[in-house]
Amino acid sequence: MADSLHFETRAIHAGQEPDPTTGAVTTPIYQTSTFAQEAVGVHKGYDYARVANPTRTALEECLASLESASFGHAFSSGLGATTTIMHLVDPGQRVVCVNDVYGGTYRLFSQVYEPKGYRFTYLTPAELSDPAAVAAHLGDDVALIWIETPTNPLLNIVDIRAVSDAAHRVGAKVVVDNTFATPYLQRPLELGADIVVHSTTKYIGGHSDVIGGFAATSDTEISARLRFLQKSLGAVPGPFDAWLVLRGVKTLAVRMRQHCANARAVVEFLSGHAAVERVLYPGLAEHPGHEIAARQMSDFGGMISLLATSEEEAVALVARTKVWTLAESLGGVESLIEHPFRMTHGATAQSEFAAPRNLVRLSVGIESADDLILDLEHALARS
Repeated sequence: MADSLHFETRAIHAGQEPDPTTGAVTTPIYQTSTFAQEAVGVHKGYDYARVANPTRTALEECLASLESASFGHAFSSGLGATTTIMHLVDPGQRVVCVNDVYGGTYRLFSQVYEPKGYRFTYLTPAELSDPAAVAAHLGDDVALIWIETPTNPLLNIVDIRAVSDAAHRVGAKVVVDNTFATPYLQRPLELGADIVVHSTTKYIGGHSDVIGGFAATSDTEISARLRFLQKSLGAVPGPFDAWLVLRGVKTLAVRMRQHCANARAVVEFLSGHAAVERVLYPGLAEHPGHEIAARQMSDFGGMISLLATSEEEAVALVARTKVWTLAESLGGVESLIEHPFRMTHGATAQSEFAAPRNLVRLSVGIESADDLILDLEHALARS
C-alpha cells in the first residue's frame, strides 16, 4: 500500500486487498493449522500456521504501515510481544526502564527476568527526557531502554527523541510501548525509536473482545530475529484473533478522535472539582510533560488519571459509577474506571514507585460525553 495514502485509508486497505480466489472484500479467517505443498519445500508462502498465516500477515502489514515501519510481528498478547522482545537481551545485560510502567511489564521484569540474571535500572520520565541525566545511567552493558509514553498509570511523558539519541550513542536500542497513544496519535519510529510495541487488546482492537500484541521495527536484523523468535517461542495469535484486531483497526482513527474529544470534556469537568485533588492528563498546560507531548503527539489521548482525596474515597468512587464500568484493561469503546494500586498495578504495590493509593484511572470511551460527565458528577457528589 502506497505510503502516500493517509492513515485512515491505510487502516482499511493496507495488507487487505480483496481475496484473490473469491474476491472477498474482508480478509478471510484462514482457520487452518497447515498448508498443502506441491513438493517438498514448494508452497504458496505458507507451510505451518505457527510460522505464518495469511490472516496474520494482513494484520502485520497493516499495523506496520500505520507505525511507519518496514516490518510487523503479531503476538498472542502484549506480554507475549514483550517476552519475545526480551529475548534480544542476554543475562547479565541491563535494561533501563521508565519507573512508571504497566504492572504486568514490571512483574515480568522483576519476577521472571531478574532472577535469571537480567539487570534493570528504573528511571523517572523526567530523567529519561533529560539527555545528561539519562546518559549518566547508560553504558556498554545496556541492551535496551524500555519506555512508555504516556505512561501507565500516571500519564507521564517521555521525550522519545532525546532517549533515542542518548541510547544510540552507546549502542543500545529503544523500545516504546505505544499502547496508550496508538499510531494515530504518535509514531515512535519516526522519532528515532528502534522497536514499537502494543497491546492490541486495547485501542487497536478497540472492542474489548480480543487479546493480542504487536511489535514493529524498520531494523532488518531486529525483524529477522523477532521473526525467528516468533516461530520458535510460539506466542502467536490464532487467525480469528488476528481477524478481530484487523477488524478493529479499520475504525481506529474515528474512534481515537472521539476518545480524545470525550477526554477533553471529562478533564474540563474534573479540573477544580472539590472531590478531586489533581487531574493527570498531558493535554493540561500545567502537566509537566505537556510541551513534549504536544511536540510528539497529534492529540493527548483518551486516558485520564485523577487523585481522589483518599484511598478509601478512590475505592468507593470506582464502585459508584453506573455508565463507567469497574474493570481492568482500557481502550475499548466503553468507558472503564479502576483503582491501579489494587488492580492493574498490584505487582508494583511493594516497589518504591507503586501507584498512589488514591489514584483512579479512567479509560474514556466513545459514549456521549454528557452521560459520562453526569455519571461522574453523581459518583463524586457522594464524596
